[in-house]
Amino acid sequence: MRAAVIRQYRADLSLETVPDPEGEADGVVLKVLACGICRSDWHGWVGEHPKVKLGAIPGHEYCGEVVAAGPLARWRVGDRVIAPFILSCGECPECRSGQTTTCRAQRVPGFGEPGAYAEYISAPHAHNLARLPDNLTPALAAGLGCRVTTAYHALTGRAALQAGEWLAVHGTGGVGLSLLLIGRALGARVVVVDVVPERLAHALSLGAEQAIDARDGDVAARIIGATGGGAHVSVEALGIEMTTNGSLECLRPLGRHVQVGLPTGHTATMRINMNAVYMMQLALYGTRGMPSWRYPSLLDLIARGVVDVRPIVAREVALSDASVELRAFDGPMAPGVAVITDFAG
Repeated sequence: MRAAVIRQYRADLSLETVPDPEGEADGVVLKVLACGICRSDWHGWVGEHPKVKLGAIPGHEYCGEVVAAGPLARWRVGDRVIAPFILSCGECPECRSGQTTTCRAQRVPGFGEPGAYAEYISAPHAHNLARLPDNLTPALAAGLGCRVTTAYHALTGRAALQAGEWLAVHGTGGVGLSLLLIGRALGARVVVVDVVPERLAHALSLGAEQAIDARDGDVAARIIGATGGGAHVSVEALGIEMTTNGSLECLRPLGRHVQVGLPTGHTATMRINMNAVYMMQLALYGTRGMPSWRYPSLLDLIARGVVDVRPIVAREVALSDASVELRAFDGPMAPGVAVITDFAG
């Protein structure tokens, strides 16, 4: 099969013919229909993620069609499915309690496992998969990836965002846009922060009440002023120290901070304003992905039009374009995300 391989960090991906994947007893082999290009992929491509070694095939935001199913998998050839990026074992204490994103034996495509920048992918632990709704295109399904799912769980499973509360979103990339759209669907009032005017304007067009350009100075003070005392919930979607502290400092007393941005490599350890946490009695939540059993509820909201994910996917690209898209994460980016839908080009 054709796949894009990391042969050198920060270099163009190598387009190669590699062996087709073999399925596992409890898994399936999928023909990849679409795969999102994510900032987490960028962390591996630049060499900052400890699980991404040279020779890796990236890609963890994918959907596909079953072409082979193991004897313990409940799926059949021809089924179209969406895969969460955390494939949980289903047997450990964490899985049995429903907290599958903390599975002790989890497997993550693109991060220690072959990913979906390829024509085919093996998906073990196929109990994690969800059926692709007929009215959801593969491109939009892949766009859900770790963006919409992570955002949904961050707001509903972790921070318990309520209608009428103020939500601050720091960074309006794919997950930031997802937070905005889901926050609005839940009845929250949303303020967004970014440094790209085009992104800020796009967020306003999608329902943000306030859009703050971080280049203009004290973000936290401006959010406190705009919200009449601070956000109830603030989400950091970049994984860097400055925006994490800005997220903490913009909260009102008893506010909830959610860390969605991936801190890895040089940002894995940060200097955090713990005095703000102490004095304002803040709650801090980490979040990563969404338990697979929650997929049907989110997909139902999308199918019924409660959450419109169409603004998230900006462009569909070929596998050969993936290197260009990864390089774009080095600088300010236009609104929306890219999804690979052509694996021959």
